[in-house]
Amino acid sequence: DAGPVYAKRPLSLEGSTAEEVFIRASKLSCEMAIDVANNPPTPTPQTGDPVVFKRRSPADSVLPSDTLDLTTIFDHIRMLDAAGYPPAFLEYGNLRLEFSRAALYDGEVRSDVRIRVSPPSNAPDIQPDSEQT
Repeated sequence: DAGPVYAKRPLSLEGSTAEEVFIRASKLSCEMAIDVANNPPTPTPQTGDPVVFKRRSPADSVLPSDTLDLTTIFDHIRMLDAAGYPPAFLEYGNLRLEFSRAALYDGEVRSDVRIRVSPPSNAPDIQPDSEQT
C-alpha cells in the first residue's frame, strides 16, 4: 500500500504465538479506527523505499537447519502458531514433526509436537476420491 498514513501506533511482537500478536493488533486497530472516526487526522505521505514481501509457501515453514540460535528457532515456531498458517515443521524420513506452543527458557526451546506420517517425496500425488488409471 503506497497511500498516505492516517494513524500509526507501536505494536509489540512479544508473546509465545502469532495468535497473541494478532489479538493485540486487532484491539489496536479497533482503537485506532475509533480515534480516526472521532478525530479525523491529516494524512501523512509515506517516505522511504517500499518493502515488498513475497507470499509465504508451505516450504517457508520448515525449521531452519542452518542455525543453532534458539531464539531464531523459537521465533520461527511462535510466528507460525496461528490459524491459517502452516505450522513450523521438520521432516524425518517419512515423518513430519509439526511444532506449536513454543516456550524459550533455561537455554532450551520447549514445544508441543504433532507427528504425522508423510508420503515419501517420490510418491505420486493422489487426490482423494479421484479416479486412478
